[in-house]
Amino acid sequence: MEGGGARQRRNPLLARPNASKRHLHQHQQQANAADKKVATSNYFSIEAFLVLVFLTMSLLILPLVLPPLPPPPSLLLLLPVCLLILLIVLAFMPTDVRNMASSYL
Repeated sequence: MEGGGARQRRNPLLARPNASKRHLHQHQQQANAADKKVATSNYFSIEAFLVLVFLTMSLLILPLVLPPLPPPPSLLLLLPVCLLILLIVLAFMPTDVRNMASSYL
């Protein structure tokens, strides 16, 4: 009976050593899903939601009610263009990463 004719009984816990890990992982996933549901349902309080609705309605209605404003000065119109140019220059400016890394150490 050494050759495999007889079948030995195995302990079910020893047969699957990862079963407890798998169960723990599933439990953690269920807990995370429950936490996400709670977090999404309480993401905005009632007061914050009402403030957002009020701001949205005022942005939609006030331009229709108020008289039109005069155009801004021409120099003020250049401000967004200058900011855009500055951001583009900063985005493509080469940096020396070695100096930046050593200054934070």
